[in-house]
Amino acid sequence: MDFKPWHKNYHYSVPTHIRYPQYPVQNFLHIAASHFPDKTAVSFYGRNFSFWELRIEMLRMANAMERLGVKKGERVGIALPNCPQYIITYLAVLSLGAIVVNMNPQYTYDELKFMMENTSMETLITVDTALPTFRMLVKALGCRRLIVTKTEDYKQGYGLSTAKSFDLEDGWYHFSDLLDACSDTRLPKDTFTPHDPAMIQFTGGTTGVPKGALLSHANIVASTLQCAIWLGPTVNLTPYADRTVLGIIPYFHIYGTMIAMNYSFVTGCSQILMQRFEIGEFMDQIARLKQVTFFPAVPTMITAMVNYPDAADLNLGKRFRFVNSGGAPMPTELIGRVKDMGIFFGEGWGMSETTAMGISNPLMGHRAGSIGVPVPDNDVRLVDTENGVEDVKPGDPGEILIKGPTVMKSYWNDPEETKKQITDGWLHTGDIAQADEDGYLYIVDRKKDMIIAGGFNIYPREVDEVLYQHDKIAEAVTVGVPDEYRGETVKAYVVLKPGAMVTDKEIISFCKSKLAAYKIPRIVEFRTALPKSAVGKILRKILREEEMMKRK
Repeated sequence: MDFKPWHKNYHYSVPTHIRYPQYPVQNFLHIAASHFPDKTAVSFYGRNFSFWELRIEMLRMANAMERLGVKKGERVGIALPNCPQYIITYLAVLSLGAIVVNMNPQYTYDELKFMMENTSMETLITVDTALPTFRMLVKALGCRRLIVTKTEDYKQGYGLSTAKSFDLEDGWYHFSDLLDACSDTRLPKDTFTPHDPAMIQFTGGTTGVPKGALLSHANIVASTLQCAIWLGPTVNLTPYADRTVLGIIPYFHIYGTMIAMNYSFVTGCSQILMQRFEIGEFMDQIARLKQVTFFPAVPTMITAMVNYPDAADLNLGKRFRFVNSGGAPMPTELIGRVKDMGIFFGEGWGMSETTAMGISNPLMGHRAGSIGVPVPDNDVRLVDTENGVEDVKPGDPGEILIKGPTVMKSYWNDPEETKKQITDGWLHTGDIAQADEDGYLYIVDRKKDMIIAGGFNIYPREVDEVLYQHDKIAEAVTVGVPDEYRGETVKAYVVLKPGAMVTDKEIISFCKSKLAAYKIPRIVEFRTALPKSAVGKILRKILREEEMMKRK
């Protein structure tokens, strides 16, 4: 790859090009099990699994599923929260050459039905709490195999569930029973090529209904190694025996799958798994840990952590080696608070379509408000938002186009949308950014989130940033709402810090000192919480839809 302007910003130990191994994803675990067989690979509510034990569980499950008839190329749905069963199943499915379909077990019947129909899914692994929904879906769609587990089966001090306790029908299977009945730990014999499909990750994409980003083994291997090498300058200072990753980002999301789970295999980190983010439980866990080598998070998690009443007592700067924020832009005010604590911090950008990796801030080179620079082997252009072809002038906003080894193969079963979004290897991301003279990129907003008020283009993120500077606001987001005179106007949704009191007029007045008149919110709505995705990303779209419903 030719030298790019942003390469000069890389840490001295990070190469501009990586030679990627030509093997399947599951080899990451085999290598870790060979070199660190007795080290804890997964710690889950008091129960620990070594890398060797995890390898054995994965092979037993792979051979058990093969006996059931799961074949290469078959789509296998995994609808599980963070738990050892997710990791075991993910690796087992890949070992058979089948394709993992990540699914949120809390999705609705209609959302899950779309995924199952779109992928012609024949096998599904889920958790008992989601069984009522999947019971109806499996019967309605004729899915051949249903495997059910309970997260408590892998927690210390809990008894094992049984097939009878789930009232499973004939032809349906209990996860632990399948494992117990199979002692075969031979490696599956299917052959692989790097470009074999490995995973379908559903995403809203850049337009329209959810689409399944089809990711190959080569995509996932490249993304994992890009992440490992990029973070190497800090993580590699921690001895292998002490390395840990806090795995609280949902693994059914691309961020969790890649930046927490697969990353842990390649770097020999112990995964400390948590099923959900609840701030009290989370801080209790942190208090029990001497150190966390790497914590991949989203801004809402970091906000809750730094605002926690007893945060100062935990001396977070000494506990965290590195915290990374992704999934949504991190307010600059919040970044400053994290750094003031002494926490090494990074922020990056990626999509399901780019296998989570894409752009990131170099170690010791973080610029406030920037998502960073393209990581090794990735190339980026900013193009005119109207024609999508011409590169914009330096400093002007343009849509991010990205090309590299992590860009998906296609959208599953959707050649027309694939053709729209990928041109000569360049993926149209739908994100609008500006670049500075050093190649650092600054997200302005999503194309579809832009507000047009009185002929002016308003990027909501700019207004969000100002709201986060208010000392009584914990969370905030802005959307464009219909306005008879201006076409659209800016509305702010605000969550106050505990015990704080402020009026809408005071917030609007605060914004007047920091924003041009046409960008100032005209309406402020106070809420106790904002709608969020499974990974904690504030869902601007939901609020916009609520406003549209009010006006019908």
